[in-house]
Amino acid sequence: MKKNSKTLLSIFILVCLVMLAACDHSSAKSDNDGNSQSDNSSDEEINNVSKEDSTETVSDEETDTNNLETEKTSDQLSEEEEEEQTPAADTTSDLKETYLNRLNETNEKTESMEAEDSSTYALKDVAHKQYKAWDDLLNEIYGVLEEQLAAEEMTQLREAQRDWITYRDETAKEASLKYEGGTMEQLEYVTVLADVTKDRCYELVEGYME
Repeated sequence: MKKNSKTLLSIFILVCLVMLAACDHSSAKSDNDGNSQSDNSSDEEINNVSKEDSTETVSDEETDTNNLETEKTSDQLSEEEEEEQTPAADTTSDLKETYLNRLNETNEKTESMEAEDSSTYALKDVAHKQYKAWDDLLNEIYGVLEEQLAAEEMTQLREAQRDWITYRDETAKEASLKYEGGTMEQLEYVTVLADVTKDRCYELVEGYME
């Protein structure tokens, strides 16, 4: 009888141990499944956040690009509007004003030239420099008018300029005859050339330049 009781007790203990082992195994499995699901959820959340960050970055880049393009377009439109609002006449008007200033500056420069001494040679040297200054400026003005005037107007100006050259030389020659044979003859000739050429520069700018 005692043996049977011991046998039943041993079976009962064995069954309990088996059940406990099964419960532990099931619990461990549940924990593993739960942790696995939790890890998967975390991974999905991280991926979603990364995607959102990437989307925001792309959106920011697109916005910046659009803003730059808008600014460029605005700047280009502003420049085009300024060009359209600026009359073409202003350019020619400024050009005429520029040459009038040049004429006045050259006049002041030539009048301020002084001879090193009172000798005829020194006086003639100054007169030659004055004439060269006005003759160089006259040629420059004439070149501007060639680009600015219409073909018919330029043809008329060429004919007038030829007549003027004849007038210039004859006027200077006539003035120098007062000192014919003297040391002042050449000085007077060059001085008159400079004066007549200066007057012609003012005539061309004021009468022809637009």
